[in-house]
Amino acid sequence: MELKLNNAVDCIGDFTYNFLWHHKGTKLNPTDRIPSQVGTSYTYEDIVEALRSGEDLYIKGNVGNRLGSSLGVDLCYFGGNGKEIAETGSIIVDGDVGSYMGMSMVSGAIYVRGEIKEPLGNVVEVKSDLEGYKKFISLTWLLHHPEASLLEPNEYRGDELVLKDGLIRSTLAARCRAPARIRVQGDTGISTGILMRSGTIVVEGNAGMNTGALLNGGSVVILGDAAEFTGVEMRSGVVLVAGKCRGYVGAKMTGGHIICRMTMTRPVPPVKERALTGEDIALLSDFGISGVLVMNYRRYEITKRIL
Repeated sequence: MELKLNNAVDCIGDFTYNFLWHHKGTKLNPTDRIPSQVGTSYTYEDIVEALRSGEDLYIKGNVGNRLGSSLGVDLCYFGGNGKEIAETGSIIVDGDVGSYMGMSMVSGAIYVRGEIKEPLGNVVEVKSDLEGYKKFISLTWLLHHPEASLLEPNEYRGDELVLKDGLIRSTLAARCRAPARIRVQGDTGISTGILMRSGTIVVEGNAGMNTGALLNGGSVVILGDAAEFTGVEMRSGVVLVAGKCRGYVGAKMTGGHIICRMTMTRPVPPVKERALTGEDIALLSDFGISGVLVMNYRRYEITKRIL
């Protein structure tokens, strides 16, 4: 499939249709014709269905934000199982790409000839098999299938994937189901670890809003500060914030727990402050927080699961 654009358009190949379940079609309807295309009349849905079936999309021209959002996800909202679609097609862009490319992406690949605006989504550059194009795959796919050739300075350190390129990524490790480890030597954007079921993320810098959103297992560790809504709609797992943890901690949380400084935290009821357990203290110690420093931290959880 080929799409020629004379202006940059947002949400091309966005499997969520800009979060259709939130706006109910007021911002983007799947059957809307994509604007600024030349010589074709594809809808947003045409593109998504082609990619789902394994067909590649060739784009001539610049692309806007959220290219390939949730690319390769069999979304539950549309009757799917929430897992990866292994045979998802690739997106090849002969032009520039806007921000948030590959948000929550889990499979497929994105090739780009031009420039890419930060922040990125859940993607990392690997060795390209298409001359003249940079190749990006999902970090989640890499954690599930660690066979791709990483480009320096990113590397594997034993069984841990270490991101050292300094790029800001949002939705890091979205939907990860593997007991894998990923470390970021720098900061992350929004929704780090969203919908993760297994694995460990360690961010050595700061994290944006919605860290651990919809977390359903595994651990998310932020050694710097975390912005608002940490643990929003969290279901299971652990979030640890060593630095400042801003307001609305645990909003709509139904399970799991959050460890952070009590003087920096404003939990949202019914989330309650509790004393640390032995396991919590051991986890803090793993990241250099021990002795009297532990006294600054508390455990935040709900007392009764909301059904």
